[in-house]
Amino acid sequence: MEVGNKNFSETELYKELGRLTKGKGEWEESIPYVRSLLEYDSVKIKAKALWLLGEVGLKYPHAVAECVPSIADFLNAQDSVLRERAINALGRIGRSDFNLIKPYWKDLFRFSNDSDAKVRLSFIWASENIATNNPNIYADYMNVFASLLDDGDDKVRMESPKIFRVLGKRNPDLTKPYLDLLAKIADSDGNRGVRIHALGAIKAGGLPLPQKALQL
Repeated sequence: MEVGNKNFSETELYKELGRLTKGKGEWEESIPYVRSLLEYDSVKIKAKALWLLGEVGLKYPHAVAECVPSIADFLNAQDSVLRERAINALGRIGRSDFNLIKPYWKDLFRFSNDSDAKVRLSFIWASENIATNNPNIYADYMNVFASLLDDGDDKVRMESPKIFRVLGKRNPDLTKPYLDLLAKIADSDGNRGVRIHALGAIKAGGLPLPQKALQL
């Protein structure tokens, strides 16, 4: 079934992609069309298509398998929005089937140092998705996440403890070496959201919450 027309205006295409995002019953059959929009001459449309392919891939990972290399190509995009959305998409697909994104997984770690805070945030978020079902692959990379705990961007710092929470629930041994650091952050960070998320990571890692946590 034809779900859209590449001759639509950018506004019409964006609305069509929004409709498809809500129309989950059309997801599988819309994959070739959505993939074709990765070549459309609009960052806004490409970004929306990447997002949708990630969401489809979470539910139907093998249906988007052929799209994964095209998605990964955007990891090198000059536009940070496209890097962000490609990372997100690989994270969602990798949550369902890590093997589909495994060839690109190690490359994701370079985005922990991306100049754009939203890209660094997407790296953490994608890692949380992948770690949900594949925690142990992160055993040798914990210092990367620890370095993000004192990121200069508040939103990045708020998200950083969450990967420790995800991993702590599944393999506490991965996060135990960082629980003292998380406790210091929970006690001293100037952002209340950061402190709360640090406490969540401490709890997931098996340490009792400090009495001060009750005041948050």
